[in-house]
Amino acid sequence: MLANTLTKQSLLKPMATTVAKSAFSTFAGSKPLTDEDRIFTNLYGRHDWSLKGALKRGDWYKTKEILQKGQDWIINEMKVSGMRGRGGAGFSTGLKWSFLNKPLDGRPRYLVINCDEGEPNTCKDREIIRNDPHKLIEGILIAGRAIQAHKAYIYIRGEFVNEAEILQKAINEAYKAGLIGKNACNSGWDMDVYIQRGAGAYVCGEETALIESIEGKQGKPRVKPPFPADYGVFGCPTTVNNVETISATPTIMRRGGKWFSSFGRERNHGTKIFCISGCVNNPCVVEESMGISMRELIERHAGGVKGGWDNLLAVIPGGASCPMIPRPLADTAVMDYDSMSDCGSSLGTAAMLVLDKSVDPIKAISRFSKFYRHESCGQCTPCREGTGWMAEMMERLEVGNMTLEELDQLDRITYNIEGRTICALGEASALPVRGLIKSFRPYCEQRIKQYQAAHPKSNGQH
Repeated sequence: MLANTLTKQSLLKPMATTVAKSAFSTFAGSKPLTDEDRIFTNLYGRHDWSLKGALKRGDWYKTKEILQKGQDWIINEMKVSGMRGRGGAGFSTGLKWSFLNKPLDGRPRYLVINCDEGEPNTCKDREIIRNDPHKLIEGILIAGRAIQAHKAYIYIRGEFVNEAEILQKAINEAYKAGLIGKNACNSGWDMDVYIQRGAGAYVCGEETALIESIEGKQGKPRVKPPFPADYGVFGCPTTVNNVETISATPTIMRRGGKWFSSFGRERNHGTKIFCISGCVNNPCVVEESMGISMRELIERHAGGVKGGWDNLLAVIPGGASCPMIPRPLADTAVMDYDSMSDCGSSLGTAAMLVLDKSVDPIKAISRFSKFYRHESCGQCTPCREGTGWMAEMMERLEVGNMTLEELDQLDRITYNIEGRTICALGEASALPVRGLIKSFRPYCEQRIKQYQAAHPKSNGQH
């Protein structure tokens, strides 16, 4: 044993990280959401998901009047709401729709719904589709009117067998009731909705790879520009939105953009579905106000961290592609886009993975590295080669079989991948590894030193 071996407890204390005080000093978090303000009223499947149940919950109410107000009104309400895409990128939805608010050029327009949901830990869109599918279908009709599209494709992950069956039944109900199809809701607007099943490729969560897959090609991202708003499905103007984004649209139109923007804070408005899993007493999916504090979200809805808050090691706030937030930052972090950025991470899909002190953070991130190596489409060299290198090096780091110089090299690899690929999968694979080294470097170094002490002849060689 090393003479100055540190205890695991002390090594798991992350390195000091500074955050701009302005991120939290003026905002202590939002008030918990009341049931009256929840958009997704059947998130847990306690009620009838069919059209009959949806009508009882207020879906399809005055949809005709919303459509007849026209595209300018719909887009403006969405801008007023401050809704940012709930698929992870956080781009303004109203602004995205406005890209297609221009004269028709003879080509048809398409609306594409991204329900690939391949991000590890994320399970919100699945719950919407199997418990509240008519919210999505009604939202598709309204969004289609906003971008002047008469056809929509719902790209759903192939493994979502039950969800796809429920969604198809709901679509059939809507057609039979005259809510979609020709002269939808007697509004004069035609809207057809199709389901396209994917084949389980994580990269198809990227919008251009998704479009390629819909066209029957390999799911590989396109070089941009041109962007989908100019050249999307079948070479036609296309808007791609997440399931949660579109499903919230009807409620926003009925209750008003100002109502939606009353939740959260500037640039981070509205309600959001959070998925909480890992070392908590009650893993759950819950709709809450943007800007609720991380600690309150975990303790109020997930029953707290196993062993209490003091047993918390770190939180991965938005899916596997987001760097972990160590305990000192988790104490004061609030769940919105800007605060997560100030913490050196991102909100992503708001799929929180809670790690307590019983978890080996190296093994956790190593598992993610294996996932990204498997899911790389291989089109870009930095991602194709870099994900393999990182997965191999992380596997050796699990037992400490590397040198301190190689630890620095692993960190440099993450920077050589980020920003050098067509899509963001390269960055998604690099950021968790970089976050581990940044927050838990002493723990990583000690793992290496312990291995070298136990194998003096290896000197970190493999």
